[in-house]
Amino acid sequence: MAVSDRSALLLARLLATTGTAHFVAPRPFDAIVPRVLPGEPRTWTYVSGAVELALAAGIALPRTRRASALLAAGFFTAVLPANVKMARDWRERPAPLRMAAHARLPLQAPLVLWALKVSRDNRP
Repeated sequence: MAVSDRSALLLARLLATTGTAHFVAPRPFDAIVPRVLPGEPRTWTYVSGAVELALAAGIALPRTRRASALLAAGFFTAVLPANVKMARDWRERPAPLRMAAHARLPLQAPLVLWALKVSRDNRP
């Protein structure tokens, strides 16, 4: 298996894992949904989990990998406000939790770059 295929499948696995977590344990995700969004946080949790599962499936399939990886880069950018909210909300938590919340912020950039690389590696 080519390195680019392994990278794509690893990204798909990450998205599938986090997407599944939105349904198995939705409460932590509900808590980071920005309140400016209309509707119930649980709805956004389920929608974002479904999007992650759909992106995982699209990236896993070579035929849809390029487009799905581009969409994943956009998705990773779109969820940044939730990570900012989590970092702000967790300011008073114990240091390890606070550090974990803050570590999520700079991790978004590598996720976006990873998705873009998967997309570039799968040009027709």
